[in-house]
Amino acid sequence: MLKVDQDKCIGCGMCAGLCPESFMMNHDGKAEVVKGEVTDCAKNAAEGCPVGAISIK
Repeated sequence: MLKVDQDKCIGCGMCAGLCPESFMMNHDGKAEVVKGEVTDCAKNAAEGCPVGAISIK
């Protein structure tokens, strides 16, 4: 399961760019999970998040 901490997210868009099937940018300009399945691209996006806002459980 994927989760984005909205308080940590700075809205850089990297996760949505790397893995658009799992993440999108919401109306507040922050990342949001659209598909909670943990895939390789979702893991890469979580690892690349500059502020560690994405968690995988």
